[in-house]
Amino acid sequence: MEEKVIILAGNPNTGKTTVFNALTGLRQKTGNWPGVTVEVKEGYFTYRDIRFRVIDLPGTYSLTSFSEDEKIARDILVKQKADAVVTIVDSSNLERNLYLVTLLLELEQKVVIDLNMYDIAEEKGITVDTENFEKIIPARFVKTVASRKEGIDGLKEVVYETVREENPKTSRINYGVELEEIIASLENLVKDFSSPYPSRFFAIRLLEKDTDFINRVSSTDFYGKIKEILEAADKRFPEIEDCLMDRRYGFIHGVTRECSSRKDLIEEKIELTSRLDRIFTHSFFGGIIFLFFIWLTFSIVFNWGGPFTELLGRFFSFLAANAINLLHFLHLPEWSASLVGEGIITGVGSVLVFLPNIFLLFFIFAALEDSGYMARAAFVTDRLMHKIGLHGKSAIPMILGFGCNVPAIMATRTLETKKDRIITIMALPFMSCSARLPVYLLFTGIFFKKYQGTVLFSLYIIGLLMGLLTAKLFKSAFFREETIPIIMELPPYHAPDIKGMLISAWERSYLFLRKAGSMIFAGVVLVWLLSYFPLSAEYASENSFTGIIGRMLSPLLKPAGFGFWQAGVALLFGLVAKELVVGTLGTVMGGSEPLAASLSQLFTPVSAYAFMLMTLLYIPCLATVAVIKQEAGAKWAAFATAWSLFIGWVAAVLFYQIFRFF
Repeated sequence: MEEKVIILAGNPNTGKTTVFNALTGLRQKTGNWPGVTVEVKEGYFTYRDIRFRVIDLPGTYSLTSFSEDEKIARDILVKQKADAVVTIVDSSNLERNLYLVTLLLELEQKVVIDLNMYDIAEEKGITVDTENFEKIIPARFVKTVASRKEGIDGLKEVVYETVREENPKTSRINYGVELEEIIASLENLVKDFSSPYPSRFFAIRLLEKDTDFINRVSSTDFYGKIKEILEAADKRFPEIEDCLMDRRYGFIHGVTRECSSRKDLIEEKIELTSRLDRIFTHSFFGGIIFLFFIWLTFSIVFNWGGPFTELLGRFFSFLAANAINLLHFLHLPEWSASLVGEGIITGVGSVLVFLPNIFLLFFIFAALEDSGYMARAAFVTDRLMHKIGLHGKSAIPMILGFGCNVPAIMATRTLETKKDRIITIMALPFMSCSARLPVYLLFTGIFFKKYQGTVLFSLYIIGLLMGLLTAKLFKSAFFREETIPIIMELPPYHAPDIKGMLISAWERSYLFLRKAGSMIFAGVVLVWLLSYFPLSAEYASENSFTGIIGRMLSPLLKPAGFGFWQAGVALLFGLVAKELVVGTLGTVMGGSEPLAASLSQLFTPVSAYAFMLMTLLYIPCLATVAVIKQEAGAKWAAFATAWSLFIGWVAAVLFYQIFRFF
């Protein structure tokens, strides 16, 4: 069967992910694009006689080099040589969204424009004449409501027709006589230059002083002529980037007025979004509501996920006991029964029991994101960001950090300056990711049964505050420049798509399962080996290799209230992956029921909270260290590791030493 490649592009908050899910269903995967570390989704669908490979780009407003995500999106568009680019547009905000379309047309791409969320446009009295649009812009237009799968079949049909088209129409924006002369001069110089970009697109990027394109020609023999043209252009048009942007928006404004209309609405009618925003983005109540939603999320995660966690715990205890009995019955060596029962099943099972809680957490996060509230949360926290010297866009990676620190650190690429990226990266390891959740669930379930949600909420707030304090300290010590404010787009509220939420929750939960099947599996086997040997020692005793390692660390941890070898070795293996803290404790102490009994003998509520503080604040995992090295350099990775270990130890010691007397 013939295969064609299509790329989904669009601004953030246009429903692009919903369109992607509607097209591909569960036939999708997430991976790193070759040569870059940003995660790019890929999926497949079959229509008629063609199998379509769908690439979902990061949301972007432009194709410049000023943001890492925009540069990556542009490079993928050029290098992939897609058969069509589907641009997802918010139908109620055409002028803002069509700007990206003008850049795609300059890239000489076959473009399909998906007018998504058309129901919201209709509610606002907006109608779009797609036939008239297609006469002016050389692209096909389709109306969809992806959250209800309306228009998706029509989108597939138009995509099919577009990739079959042999001689697509072309069009270009006329920037005016003087600018066109300058563009033509630059185009003549670069047309024979080896580049994957169209010569007109290359010339316009040079005119906009795009450093990536200037660097490409800086070593050529005609670079001197390019500099002369650019210097002359600056004298004629002092703000030439703004001039080019104005011409694009002028073109878009004219086309939009020609091809769409808006009915007069009753002035007294206040839209639902505006009314809700008065509450959710309020300078005082907005922050209170945000904290309430976070607290409510954790309460639901505990109360609804708890019964399933308990059932899974009993299942793994039953499985481990029967696996040991079966291996004994088969007269297999004692070590094999210990490895399977006490090592693999007990160790991995002690982590997997929290899968229901993690699925619920990601399901609720998906609901908040899809409904439009997550953008409001970023808006509310944006005020705090500026007060401590962080860029407003830092709010988004910090919220993502509650899911996983690794993609959150990658998301700092949307920040324009290296200074803002480094400050945000140094703060992100303190955001409590989902890998820490099994530790919290284990200890709060034993020591704080009546206040699980509140205790968990306090840990997330402490992590957030510690991250903000770190950012403030590093801003004052290393980066004193003023932070530039941003304008944040707030999408309209709408009902979340249940299928999309389930897919999102499953994708993230699957990554947890995959980690359990690889890294955590390997970790618990290593812990078992260290616990089983030397043979002269009792399994998982103080004289095993695990105990010896733990005893070496225990003096450091004694001031924090958990100076016993089991805690030391659990925290040590937690450096690999935080889930291994629970996996290690499960391996050396037994399954969920024996583990609970053992921990309640070793810990007090105060030392248990101190242990959770240490788990919260010291470096999340080796993957986080690796991605910090990749994004900020080895020096900052080493500094982040040392800083978080120091802060984690100090916080745990101070908490225990102060509250043990109460």
